[in-house]
Amino acid sequence: MAKIGDSAIQRILRFNAGRDPERLALKYQAMRVNAFAFLRATCHLFYDELPKPKLLRNAPLAWVCGDLHLENFGSYKGDNRLVYFDLNDFDEAVLAPCTWDLLRFLTSVLVGAATLKLTNAQAKSLCVRFLDAYVAAIQDGKARWVEQETAQGMVKELLDSLRTRKRKAFLDRYAIRAGNRRKIRVDGKRALPVTATQRARIKAFMRTFAQRQPNPTFYRVIDVARRVAGTGSLGVERYVLLVEGKGSPDGNYLLDLKQALPSALSPQLAWKQPKWRSAAHRVVTLQHRVQAISMAFLTPVIIGKTAYVLRGLQPIEDRVALDDWNGDLSRLEAVMATMGQLVAWGQLRSSAREGSATADDLVSFWAKRGRTLKLLRLALDCKAQVERDWRDYCQAYDRVPVPQLKAARKGAKTNAA
Repeated sequence: MAKIGDSAIQRILRFNAGRDPERLALKYQAMRVNAFAFLRATCHLFYDELPKPKLLRNAPLAWVCGDLHLENFGSYKGDNRLVYFDLNDFDEAVLAPCTWDLLRFLTSVLVGAATLKLTNAQAKSLCVRFLDAYVAAIQDGKARWVEQETAQGMVKELLDSLRTRKRKAFLDRYAIRAGNRRKIRVDGKRALPVTATQRARIKAFMRTFAQRQPNPTFYRVIDVARRVAGTGSLGVERYVLLVEGKGSPDGNYLLDLKQALPSALSPQLAWKQPKWRSAAHRVVTLQHRVQAISMAFLTPVIIGKTAYVLRGLQPIEDRVALDDWNGDLSRLEAVMATMGQLVAWGQLRSSAREGSATADDLVSFWAKRGRTLKLLRLALDCKAQVERDWRDYCQAYDRVPVPQLKAARKGAKTNAA
């Protein structure tokens, strides 16, 4: 919770206190690159500074992903082994007004416009396309999904490209092959080394976990490394696991084991939330609830007293390459429409569950004209706030006035070397 007189820098440092210093240095360095990276890394700050109008406080409650932005959609292999395109990050998921996800997404489009080489007018046009598709899908009242056969445009191009991807090529990207064995590629970019204690702890847990699975040998751990991925979660305890899978060396599987923390939205919530067994159980339950089909291996686990989400590793490349719109705005408009539909379908699919509004409530709320225009105006205000905070952060980072940022700069330089 923000304190009176707190600067954005103080809140950032307090929120990230206690994280893995090496990966935290990478996060602080990434936040300096542009305002969009800063927005992705500071979900907590966005909600600290959330405007207070009725549109954001009195909207119907829905199960929201919480950190909705342009890069939190992607393709993944479901637990039925088919490939889907959907929201794919639920670390911050909670019960909140349905407008909160929409506002953060619109802000991400406006803030990310410069990165995508869009004019302000084009960015606003994309926001309108997203909102129109969202409202139309809500009014339709039926939850659908996107897979290879139903995808269009740039989303279809992404899913079609995955059809020909071989497991060996995917493994080669993350693991070095030596004869009939593999080990994780520890390159400082995707993975960092673990300590002997960390390795022993994870292997011991996975042996116990495997005994409860139908095929225990599948989960036999071959190698472990600290994973470098995302922006907002950098510094959170996270590992990539190379397991036996269907057999070494090219039948191995890669798993992602990520510490689950309380949602960054929690201090702003005035609505009753379910009592979850752990943060990992919250994340996994809500991901199952919102997605049409969940990711392969998606499971909440507890190691000692720490909660983690275990799932199949999803490569960061499996997102729509939005910067490949090639000057044809209609290509991006089609992606915005798909994303708007997916948000609506997730809210409809999870409606009337443990406090969330019914589908009829959502339909009625969005039947009133003018609400999308008000939301876009609020997003413009949020864009301005994000950019002010980013400029303040850059000045602090460049001046290095506090020990934490000084350590971050030193760590980033060491890693680059």
